[in-house]
Amino acid sequence: MSSELIINSSRDKSRIGLLKDKKLVEFHQESDETKFNVGDIYVGKVKKINKSLNAAFIDIGFEKDAFLHYLDLGPQFLSLKSFVKNVRGKGKVSYDSSKKLDDINKFGKINEVLTKGDEILIQVVKEPISTKGPRVTTELSLAGRYLILVSFSETINVSKKITKREERMRLINLIKSIRPKNFGVIVRTVAENKSVSELDKDLQSLTSIWKEGVKKIKKAKVGEKIIGEENKATSLLRDILNSSFDNIVIDDKELHKEVKSYVKKFEPKKEKIVKLYSSPAPIFEVYGIEKQLQDLFGETVPISNGGYVIIQHTEALHAIDVNSGKTSKAANQEESALKVNLDAASTIARQLRLRDIGGIIVIDFIDLKKTSNKRKLFEAMKKAMAEDRSKHTILPLSKFCLMQITRQRVRQELKMTKEDADLDQEGTEAADKIEKKIEHLFVKQNEKNLNLVVHPYLYSYFTIGVLSRQYKWFIKYRRWVKIEKDINIGLKDYVFLDSNRQIIQTKK
Repeated sequence: MSSELIINSSRDKSRIGLLKDKKLVEFHQESDETKFNVGDIYVGKVKKINKSLNAAFIDIGFEKDAFLHYLDLGPQFLSLKSFVKNVRGKGKVSYDSSKKLDDINKFGKINEVLTKGDEILIQVVKEPISTKGPRVTTELSLAGRYLILVSFSETINVSKKITKREERMRLINLIKSIRPKNFGVIVRTVAENKSVSELDKDLQSLTSIWKEGVKKIKKAKVGEKIIGEENKATSLLRDILNSSFDNIVIDDKELHKEVKSYVKKFEPKKEKIVKLYSSPAPIFEVYGIEKQLQDLFGETVPISNGGYVIIQHTEALHAIDVNSGKTSKAANQEESALKVNLDAASTIARQLRLRDIGGIIVIDFIDLKKTSNKRKLFEAMKKAMAEDRSKHTILPLSKFCLMQITRQRVRQELKMTKEDADLDQEGTEAADKIEKKIEHLFVKQNEKNLNLVVHPYLYSYFTIGVLSRQYKWFIKYRRWVKIEKDINIGLKDYVFLDSNRQIIQTKK
């Protein structure tokens, strides 16, 4: 299975599509307005203690206070709190020589270790979603390509996916010899069979980032970020880059340079797959991502052989209904139902990743009678979800053929509402009519100058991109159509004006 990462970068936004065998399986977008990314570390101030929740609300400069539960403090919270207090007070305090205090009580109360007004370091573990602020932790960690550095810890843990005992022991002994004081280390799966120099280089890079962040603590204001995640592209590559990748294409020179440098540093043999896209045609259109996005983010998603799934959201859960649609009826109804269900399982797993749907998900599959077929469907869903990096739990089918999945979500869900879909459809219909009318005015009526007045939505539709529709009209008719936007005009309405600002009437 081949993997491709396609990155579209504009002045104020980046969009990233992960393709597996040309199919879009993950989609990420990051704008200049995006704040509080997972992994960012801030100086926060305790705004409120809630004893009933055993949690604190932390001011980090967002409109909604961040949520910090007692269980997210980490065992060495008192050591971190003391260190931050000393740095912000005295200024020159070495992290390496900081004294470790006793672990906090695992079943303690938050008011025993925190009070209103305390200033602490927090790390975002879940981005703001809907009306909720970010969820944060004080067990700080920095993720590298091979290792994760954990503050105020002495433990060394190795990924469970590294199964060979000899390799696990080699990595543990190796990390023991290079681990800096007051830091714990988690060894990631990709560290398997890596040399001491490769791991040490990653470790030194992480400790340098930590030291630079510590320098900012003294003067940092509440809500100021002291350590930030890398850009979305490199942080995504850090987690997913493997031998299956054969293409990383970027349409921005600066970002291309950053990504190429990152790949060269950790996977030098893969450097040649990082390419700069320079064609005038939009990169997402060329790689088929734009069309897949339009097709995949509606409420109804097609599956093969005429079936489809309906994805709906409520406050309590996400409901997914599997329908056979126009699927041909097999002689054996059980076999037909199993086939549709297996196709649906693959589609649903892909949708959960694409939209980053989290929480409780209930799937209503087509009824199956045989226990063996239910088991096949359960195993198929587990296999389809195997590459999903979000934590998830899949329960076997109930007697009513319902499957329950719980999935962790760390960012805002991507979805298209019915209003968005209606707006898109209305805009497309209006655009088609306008293009036909332009052809009539230029070809049949031989008009020389056209001024088109439209809603801002259609203005963007016609003018966006280097090879915009407006430019394509110029290539086709050798005449330029000037387009103006008017917020007071209806979405489906439009007006053609001549050079004297008079309305042009269509002649038959």
